[in-house]
Amino acid sequence: MRNAEIDEPQPSVELVADVFARDCESRAIFDDVTSKWASLALLALLEGTYRFNALRRRVDGVSDKMLSQTLQALDHDGLVSREVVDVIPARVEYELTELGREVAIRLRSLADLLEGVVSERETRGG
Repeated sequence: MRNAEIDEPQPSVELVADVFARDCESRAIFDDVTSKWASLALLALLEGTYRFNALRRRVDGVSDKMLSQTLQALDHDGLVSREVVDVIPARVEYELTELGREVAIRLRSLADLLEGVVSERETRGG
C-alpha cells in the first residue's frame, strides 16, 4: 500500500504555515528577516554578541531608531535575544538565538554569493 492510499488525518488549513498567505505568521517573520537592516543585523550577530552601539557601528548607515526597531522585531520573532548585563552602568547585549543563527547562516550564504558576483564584475571591469 502506498503512502498516498493511507487514510491519515491532515492538518487543517489554518495550521499549515505558508509564507505566501497574507495572514500567516511565517510571512510576517519573513518580512522582518528580509528587511535590509534586519538582514545586516543578523549577519553581524553571526560574528558574535554585540552591544547596541557596536552593532550600530558594524551595520554602517543604520540610525539608532531603526536599529532599535529592528532588534525589537527580531527579538519578538525569536531570532535575537536581548540580555541586560547587571553592571554599572548597565549594558545591553544582543545575540542570535538558535533559530536566528540558522537564519543568519542562510543569509550569509546569500551575502557571500552576492559579494562574489560584485567582486567578479569589478574584476572584469564592469
